Amino acid sequence: MKYCKKCLQPDTRPEIIFNHDQVCYACCYEESKKEIDWDLREKELKDIAKKAKEERKKRNGSYDCVIGVSGGKDSTFQAVYAKEKLGLRPLLVNCAPDEITDIGRKNLDNLSNLGFDMISIKPNPNIAKQLARKTFFERGNIVAASEYCLWSSAYIIADKFNISLVIQGENGGLTLGTSDTSEAAEDAFSAARQNTLKQSDALGLIDGEDNLSAEDVYFYQFPNIEEMRKKGIQAIYLQYYVKEWSQVGNADFSIARGFLGNMTDDLHDLGRYRRFTALDTDLSVANQMIKYLKFGFGFATDEACYDIREGRLSREDAVWYIKEYDGKCGDKFIKAACEYLSITEKEFWDVVDKYVNRDLFEKNESGHWTPKFEVGIDFD
Repeated sequence: MKYCKKCLQPDTRPEIIFNHDQVCYACCYEESKKEIDWDLREKELKDIAKKAKEERKKRNGSYDCVIGVSGGKDSTFQAVYAKEKLGLRPLLVNCAPDEITDIGRKNLDNLSNLGFDMISIKPNPNIAKQLARKTFFERGNIVAASEYCLWSSAYIIADKFNISLVIQGENGGLTLGTSDTSEAAEDAFSAARQNTLKQSDALGLIDGEDNLSAEDVYFYQFPNIEEMRKKGIQAIYLQYYVKEWSQVGNADFSIARGFLGNMTDDLHDLGRYRRFTALDTDLSVANQMIKYLKFGFGFATDEACYDIREGRLSREDAVWYIKEYDGKCGDKFIKAACEYLSITEKEFWDVVDKYVNRDLFEKNESGHWTPKFEVGIDFD
């Protein structure tokens, strides 16, 4: 395992790209932002907004754009920015996770109460659980299927309501370093080609043994992108156009508008050091622990890399946060995952053990997986 020389991103992240200086492409993108003409980007965004308003009138519609929201800090920023800064009339779309938290519900209500129409989609919970079990056993990922719905829902609604613009937030391919900075970073149709969604045909989630049909996974399936383009539907990443976009900045912006964080759980139990991320489902906590055991990094590493790139932490100071919090998971979150998946804790750990990267971890005398590597130090 090798680490980016600027941040603490390891090369074990699936599809990560490093340059010849062993710097990840997420850091390369951050550096390239210094050369961006943000005034020009803002003008381009205003032109897109103007076109969307004109299209609404032509299509005799009620909304200028669709924004997929979780109620989190980023989607709160997206919705308020679109409404207040761009003068758009957005239709918000939420595809709620099967096990939404109380904080998640409150944040969705808060966002709606800021003055938005919102469509809430809740896929069949029996099918959602069936798919979560399938991806857990077959991929070591509890929430993989739910991410299909989370992303696809906004595009489905834009297609069905004939709304010409979809506004997404962050291009994860750039901020995680899995895409070349020369790619069309503003085109949010690229979401269907990234990470979990790369195999975004929902039929790939089911097979003959599942007793599920294409109709059962309708909300897990992206609409045909080329057909949407033919209808004149555009999808953009707001991050591409807005200089002030940042993880912490979005949180501060949203907190000022009533957004809530998890202020009660021990950060060690959450496996992260910020209280304003991943709030809508507790399943993500156990899932991040599994990610850590598979790839040698978890949520705290992701947070630390953002903070290093945006100048809030030095690389050296960030090491402490990762060592302190990464890969941790409180017992209550493991129990909750087991209850949701209808398995015992022994069954849970038997599956997790199959996906542990033995090159990076070993079991100690107490039977717990411990890292062989030191954070920030290349490991062979």
